[in-house]
Order: sequence, then C-alpha cells, then structure tokens
Amino acid sequence: MHIIIVGAGKLGYILAEFLSQNDNNVVMIDNNEKTLERANNQFDILTYKGNGAQMSVLEGFNIKNADLLIATTDNDDTNMLICYLAKKMGCKRVVARIRDPEYSDQVDTLKKQLDIDYAVNPELVMAKEIGAHLLKGQALNMEDFAKGKVSIVNYKVNELEGMEGKKIKDINIPKSVLIAAILRDGEVIIPYGDTLLHDNDTIYLIGEKESIGMFKSKRESLEHNIVVKKVMILGGGNAAYYLAKKLLKNGIFVKIIEKDEGRCGFLAQELPGALIIHGDATDPYLLTEENISEVDALVSLTGFDEENLLMTLLAKKYGVGKVITKVSRSNYIPIIEQLGINNAINPVMITAGEIMRFIQGGRVVSLFLLLGGKAEVLELIAKENSKIVGKPLAELGLPKGIIIGSIVQNGKVIIPNGDSIINPGDRLIVFCLQSEVMTLEKMFYKAKGGFIDELWHRYKGFRKSSSN
Repeated sequence: MHIIIVGAGKLGYILAEFLSQNDNNVVMIDNNEKTLERANNQFDILTYKGNGAQMSVLEGFNIKNADLLIATTDNDDTNMLICYLAKKMGCKRVVARIRDPEYSDQVDTLKKQLDIDYAVNPELVMAKEIGAHLLKGQALNMEDFAKGKVSIVNYKVNELEGMEGKKIKDINIPKSVLIAAILRDGEVIIPYGDTLLHDNDTIYLIGEKESIGMFKSKRESLEHNIVVKKVMILGGGNAAYYLAKKLLKNGIFVKIIEKDEGRCGFLAQELPGALIIHGDATDPYLLTEENISEVDALVSLTGFDEENLLMTLLAKKYGVGKVITKVSRSNYIPIIEQLGINNAINPVMITAGEIMRFIQGGRVVSLFLLLGGKAEVLELIAKENSKIVGKPLAELGLPKGIIIGSIVQNGKVIIPNGDSIINPGDRLIVFCLQSEVMTLEKMFYKAKGGFIDELWHRYKGFRKSSSN
C-alpha cells in the first residue's frame, strides 16, 4: 500500500515503524526536521519537511493514488482538514486522531460530513480499558481475537497464586491455553516445559477465552477481587475526564486532583458528581489529607511518566488496593518491571493497535502490540497460496520467535502441536517477536513493486548519498 502519515510524534513514529515492515510504501510529513531524520534513519520510509495540510504537498506525494492517509498532528482541526482534503483529492481511506472532548459526542457526524473513514481518540480508548478493569475486573491489556473465541492476557507471576518457582510443565494449565512468552528483566523469553517462573516475571497467555477466564479466576490473588467504590484520579486531562464520566455513571465516587485552576473549573462544571481538588497531585501531604489510604483504586494520569510511576509506588505504600498508571514511553518498560508495577497502560501503543486493526482489514484481522513494540500478536487468515498451508507445523521451520498460539478451524479453537496442519481459511493467532516480523511477512505477503517502489528507492538512495 501507498501510505502517507502526517505527524511525526509518538503515534506517527510507532505507526511508521510497524507499517514500514509490511509490503507498504510509507511517507511521513512533518515540520520538525529532527523527528523526521530520526524516523528516516530508523525505518524504510520517505520523510518530507512541510505542512501536510497544503494541497501542493499532498499532490507531490501522489495523494490521488494513495491507499491511506493518517493524520496524527497535535491539532484535531488540522487532522480533520487534512483528511478532508486527502479524500477529496482521491485518497482511498483516511484516518484522523481526534482527542478533544468537545468533539467526542459528534465524532460520527464529523466522520460522515468530512468523509473520514476512521477516527481514534487515545484518551477515550485508554479510559475505556481502565474503566473495564476497575468495574468488571477485566485484566488491563487483555485482547480478544477470532470474534471473541481467543484471548490474550498478561499477568505478573506474583499476582497468581501457586506459580512462583514452578516449572511450566508442572503448572496445571488447561489444554486450550498456552504460555506464549515471558517478560523478565526487560527481555522476552520464549518458554519451554522446564522454564522456571520467577516472582517478577510477566507471563503472556494465549488460548480459548473461556478457559483463560477459568484459569485466571482460580489463580488470581485477592487484589483482583476488590470491589471498587472510591477512585482517586491524579491529573485532570482528557483521559481523566473520560474515565471519571464512565465511573460516575456506574455509581463510583470519584476524586480528581488537578493543579491547573482553569482545568479544575472545567471539570467541576462537566462532572458535577465528582470532587475536584485544586492542588499538586505529586504532593504526598495533599494525598494524605485527601485520604489516599481510604480509596479502593488510584489512577495516575498526569502528563509526566516519572510522576505517574512515583505516585504509583506511593499509593502501593499506602495500601491502595488497585493502582493503575499511564506510561507513554515504551523505554520505561524495564523500569516498570523492576519497580514491580503491575498495571501500567500505554496510550500510544493502544492507539497504534486500534489504527493497525483498521488498516489491515481482512488479511490481518486484528493486531495487539506488546512490550512497547518488542512483540506483536496477530490474527491472520491463512491463504491458499501461503507457505504455511498444508504442512505439519514441525516442518515449517518457524524460528523460535514465532509462536502459533491458536488455530481456529471450523469455529473450534485448537492449541497446535508439531503435527498440526493449517488449512486455507483457518484463523491463526500468532505471537511474534519484533525481530521475526519480516520472516512472518515473507510467509504471507508479496514484496513491494511498481512505480511507487521505484520512486521510493530512488528517493531513499538520494537521501543516503546526499548525507555522506
């Protein structure tokens, strides 16, 4: 596909990373030369310094024949304008990031009027996931595949009773559930039967949804059974607004601490059922005065990862039952693990996964990004001409970093072994390390080609030669 990304921030960067690994030609447009140079050096993409809202810029990159444009600038209005222009100029599909709460109730109307194919709101997506965790006990970062038949979920070993120090082969796991990977000290481990589980390991389970539900209900520690009635939210940004709105509708007492006085006024007006405190959420004395030890859950959603991590540790010290923190920087994952923080949520990765799911459509039905981008879980539909069809898995020569966690054949979930054979039309749930994505691609997709590919490599060659 010929794809144009306007906006080289965190989300645009992540999307460029993943889209450039498929059979796509990716162009990134932004006004920040440094971020563009970083992306150009890291990925096989074209970069251009300019204003993506200018028609001449879009025309210069053959927008009329583009398959997709994604607008991820920091301004909602700009994103909508870019998508509108791109669609009018012939782009097949357009995606806009729209974050402002003022637009949240009219997104469907805006999409229809501006002919936007897909709109995503990172803060709203994050708030929905946190809300599901607090209200329903659903694990954070849990994802369903194969129309709800297969799930993937991750847990800290210390959250699950009776697993620490045991070998995987000695754990009573349902036949329809597989431990696909372990995160230990910032590194991903593909386990085998004799692998010992450590206290701070994070395990990733793939399998039949009902079986995973039964497994976790038997193994979860008491922390997961806490009934949430009082929630303290640190930071009063859009994510806090969306989350508080959801919790209030469900009869939960909500207290928000926000240091910007004007923002406090907005929250007090829009969330009449919540208690809004004007103050510094990182002040331990204020948190003590506001009875942090009496809340059932604390959610840290300030704009700074370091503050969120610090407040999470403080909340654990005060004995708060459930603690959730927002961490936007994926390179903090090893730190999160070492600090023993179990419930961290990354809005950038969640949003990228939502957009990737929309982009890939039929051939990759859904995608879940793990470990700050170190791994992916993909739902693939086996094609008749795929190299993986018709052979026992043991004969495919799959590298260690690719695990076929589940096969859905005729509506039935199968945890495969070496003798399993994949048929055309089967749905595969595949765990894949980032280092093996290209290998997986070669087994499913064709290489780049055509006029865009020629332009691509000519431009990339010019960039590299002119920088010497």
